[in-house]
Order: sequence, then structure tokens, then C-alpha cells
Amino acid sequence: MEIHIAADAEAGARTVADVVEQTLRETGELGTVLGLATGDSPVPAYTELIRRHREEGLSFAGSRAFLLDEYVGLPAGHDQSYHRFIREQLTSHVDIDDAAVLSPDGAAADPVAEAAAYDRRIGEAGGVDLQILGIGSNGHIAFNEPGSSLVSRTRVVALTPRTIEDNSRYFESPDEVPVRALTQGLGTILEARRIVLTASGEGKAAAVARLVEGSVSARWPATILQMHPEVLVVVDEAAASQLELADYYRYARDLEVEHAVAGQRV
Repeated sequence: MEIHIAADAEAGARTVADVVEQTLRETGELGTVLGLATGDSPVPAYTELIRRHREEGLSFAGSRAFLLDEYVGLPAGHDQSYHRFIREQLTSHVDIDDAAVLSPDGAAADPVAEAAAYDRRIGEAGGVDLQILGIGSNGHIAFNEPGSSLVSRTRVVALTPRTIEDNSRYFESPDEVPVRALTQGLGTILEARRIVLTASGEGKAAAVARLVEGSVSARWPATILQMHPEVLVVVDEAAASQLELADYYRYARDLEVEHAVAGQRV
């Protein structure tokens, strides 16, 4: 796990966008399979990607995308559905085919069957090349709440009162927040070839500290990412404020930058 402590959320967004751009360019005409997160955390990175598409010609053509999750009971057109969110925040502003942006169907008559089918679709696409993640204040990734199986697959989950409270700011009242969701499981997420997780603000500091320096535990689901061979964690100073080894992470990052610059001079 590589830890990048950025000066602020905007600098962190540029780092996340760098990883996405590198992946898009590496896969080229074959097309990238992206895993896209929703919520506040990745939005600055999505804004930067839109800028690069418009001003620098970064192309998403030929790519596909899978969303992490969706609320049970919300149709795709609902103003708080993640199907709509990702289009408003990213995909409708770049050159990716809208039909290639897939999400679980929150309005499915049989959510359990929909979850299994969605998991299969990810596999049939060849798996995710790059998964973007945020992290909840209780350590959840996607909607894998504390207590989730570390090998779980895409499924229907009950949301915790804390998650419902955190998400109530997007709805007119807490009573309107769905209490269940369809989510990729931890085992599903871990199959992505590369993962970048981004977080900002003091409200995420405890979860980030557990993620990076805590023991792997279902109590803090994000800690399963310690078992993945290629994870980049991008946080701002506020989100990094509880990391005991923050100085080492900064040192390691500076050393990497120095070596990269030296290599360019050769």
C-alpha cells in the first residue's frame, strides 16, 4: 500500500486524475474498465478529469465503467440515484459511451438476483483495471458496512444508522434515505487490478488511520485493502492527521519524486 499525503483536496484530486489518465493511456485502444465511486470524495478528481478531457484531449473512448453501488428502491432517474450522480459528475462530460456506464438496478424486482447478475457482468467484462474508492467515516468502502465478510460478493446490504445519517444531507429529510443498498462486495472490489482510494477532511481521519495502520478486520472493512498488491491511498493533511507514520509516508513519497526527476535528467 502506497500512501500519498497531498497538501489539500485539490492536489489530491490531481494525483488521482494522474492515475486514471495513466491507466487510460496504457490500455489504449483496448479500452479501460473503470470502477467508479460516488459520494463527495472522488468529485474533485472527476472535475479534474473533465478539465483534462476538454482542455488536453484526454479520451475515455472505448472504455467501460462499473459503479460500486446503488440504493435499493431508487430508479435510475431519481435525483439521488448513483446512476444519475455519476453522469452529472463525470461521464456525461467526457467521451465515454453512456451505454458502457453500468450500475446495479436499484429498482429491480428481485434485488438479490440483480446483485448476482451485476457481479457476473463485471467478470464478463474482464474485471476492473482501475477501481476508484472513497471511504466512509465508519470505515466502509462501497456500502460494505462494518461486519461485512472480507470475501463478500455483490449483494444487498442494510445500511447502518451512521451511514444513513451521513447521507441524509443529500435528501430533504433523513426519512427519505433508503435503508438498503446493492453493493459490490469486498471480495469483488479486491479483484480489481489496481485501486486508488481518496479521502479528505478530519471526518475521515480515524477511518484512514485504521485503513493504513490498523489490523485487517471486518470491523473496519476498508482494511481488507492491505491484502491487495497495488493500492494507492491519496489523502489531504486533514485526513492524514491521525496517521502515526505520516512523516515516513511523506519521506518515502519525496524520495520517489527525487528518483523520478533524476531519471528524467539522465
